Amino acid sequence: MPDPSSESSGAATPVGLLPPHPPLLSYSRAGIRREVYVQGLFEEVAPEYERMEGFMALGRGSRYRNQALRRAGLLPGATVLDVGTGTGLLAREALALVGPHGRVLGVDPSPGMLNEVREPRLQLLRGSAEALPVPDASCEFLSMGYALRHLRDVHAAFAEFYRVLRPGGRLLLLEITRPTTPWGRHLLRGYLRVVVPILGRFAGCSSASKELWRYYHETIDACVPPPVILEALRAAGFVEMRRHVELRCLSEYTARRPGRDEIDFLDPALVS
Repeated sequence: MPDPSSESSGAATPVGLLPPHPPLLSYSRAGIRREVYVQGLFEEVAPEYERMEGFMALGRGSRYRNQALRRAGLLPGATVLDVGTGTGLLAREALALVGPHGRVLGVDPSPGMLNEVREPRLQLLRGSAEALPVPDASCEFLSMGYALRHLRDVHAAFAEFYRVLRPGGRLLLLEITRPTTPWGRHLLRGYLRVVVPILGRFAGCSSASKELWRYYHETIDACVPPPVILEALRAAGFVEMRRHVELRCLSEYTARRPGRDEIDFLDPALVS
């Protein structure tokens, strides 16, 4: 039974499937179902994922994630749900910020990725963004790091994010966005499909890592644009939707679930 405190009024009911990108050659050519392909890819690279992330981000990933969480308003003592937690990279920064009185739960569909988590304070759950295994209104903050492109349905995921956040709760979605200029797109393509795989080969990463970077680039290049993501957040019932950009391609989407006292002032189209 839903938590009465969640007060579902104010949540919109988006209609229609919204994939984060169209079918891609990586999996459609082989006739593999998208979610099967994605999970299999992450299962294979799980043991080396953090090593790969370290050289892709040039060792700056931890600091950036911490700063992004701070900018999004994460406070000490909060209960955080980290969706698509993987090996816990973003969740670890959240744990550092919420302190001893806070709590962080990590959700991911990949057993292999969850098995690589080395943070005992992080509570792990297996599940998908479209069907989160947590009660209504159970967290003050929701984060998702670079997993939007792997969703099955953006509308369904954002509806779930709204459901599990308490009134007034905030979310942060980190994503790599397709650069707007031709030179920027060429630079990102060269970095992900040439430079990073070469670094990975010297670091002893498997051939699967090269496939992962190709898939990363394909999904970044084909992902729905920022205005569509912001509109999907609005359609799910969120307010104060914003996008902050670092290095021209690192997007930080933030939004807030309205408080109970704000419901009556929302656009009637958003009220169920």
